[in-house]
Amino acid sequence: MENIALIESFSEFKDDKSIDRVTLMAILEEVFRAALKRKYGSDDNFDIIINPDKGDLEIWRNRVVVDDGEVEDDNEEISLTEARKIEPDFEVGEEVSEEVKLVDLGRRAILSLRQNLIAKIHEHDNTNTYKQYKELEGELYSAEVHHVRHNAVILLDDNGVELVLPKSEQIKSDYFRKGESVRGIIKEVELRGNKPAIILSRTAPEFLEKLFEQEIPEVFDGLITIERVARIPGEKAKVAVDSYDDRIDPVGACVGMKGSRIHGIVRELGNENIDVINYTKNDSIFIARALSPAKVTSIVINPAVGEEKARVDVFLKPEEVSKAIGKGGVNIRLASMLTGYEIDVQRDDVENVEDVYLTEFSDEIEDWIIEEFKRIGLDTARSVLELDVEDLVKRTDLEEETILDVQRILREEFEA
Repeated sequence: MENIALIESFSEFKDDKSIDRVTLMAILEEVFRAALKRKYGSDDNFDIIINPDKGDLEIWRNRVVVDDGEVEDDNEEISLTEARKIEPDFEVGEEVSEEVKLVDLGRRAILSLRQNLIAKIHEHDNTNTYKQYKELEGELYSAEVHHVRHNAVILLDDNGVELVLPKSEQIKSDYFRKGESVRGIIKEVELRGNKPAIILSRTAPEFLEKLFEQEIPEVFDGLITIERVARIPGEKAKVAVDSYDDRIDPVGACVGMKGSRIHGIVRELGNENIDVINYTKNDSIFIARALSPAKVTSIVINPAVGEEKARVDVFLKPEEVSKAIGKGGVNIRLASMLTGYEIDVQRDDVENVEDVYLTEFSDEIEDWIIEEFKRIGLDTARSVLELDVEDLVKRTDLEEETILDVQRILREEFEA
């Protein structure tokens, strides 16, 4: 009966976790062999027969018959006299199989067996969960809010598996109620101790990419490819798209008539503003598009130095500068994230194409003086000459004498 009771303790988990028969047999045998090894020092000469469906368990110890007084190992050998108590016609050299009852292992060993059994099943279940969800990293996933904590939301999926949506992975405007369905991507799956930790994210750029795949058929079918994504979650995002089919307008297909296609994505992201632009491998054109809605006059790309990002000077008309930068600098930050360049916005006040940038005078004007003019948005010769000396003294930290000297040098250039 004690065998059946122990098997039943396993069945409780088997029903809940759907452990296959092969795994069930392996776990049970591993647990019993560990107990036998502790009790007898070795489990090599034991046969374990398990029928978990019926709750049957048999343990048989196999020992070799030796002459009386020549037993060296009680676990592997049995004296002739003891063997003949089991079966009167045993002879020296034959093998005796004797059933071992669980009660023979002792009460403490039986309790330990049950604990080990439970631990092994949990370990198996956790390992399976880890493997299953590890394969889903980066995929769109839905789960139901189980309870809300101050630093995370705990979710349960249809399999009863727990997922965590940390505060850092939530959009600022997110508000969740118990029982509500939440979408995100599985950002990371890791084992913490023996328990899998499944982290959901709604702020990762990949979440926006997966929403495009789900909501826009051409993206799902591969007719439109998402080349790059940059997000400031809950505020604004920029998505660069391309198509290998010249008949398809990738931006128009993603946005839809009057924004009909992208509206669902915007709503899912808490009204995050989404700019969709055409991708190109031409960096200058791509940077100009990334800064939309601003219209760029010209671009100068400076190569990267050491580990620093490559920088680019973008020149715009004065009325376009604020559009390029965006509220709180959001637009230019996203453009930098999308293109991979550090972007410096410069005012292009030049109406006359014969104007000259101040940097051209670095052999006559010290760099720190040029930087002082650039700090107030003056980066060309004409922009400095067009302002009064008195105005320049007020707006810069330069002396009147220095400003007059600079204007003289610039004026001579144009006269020449």
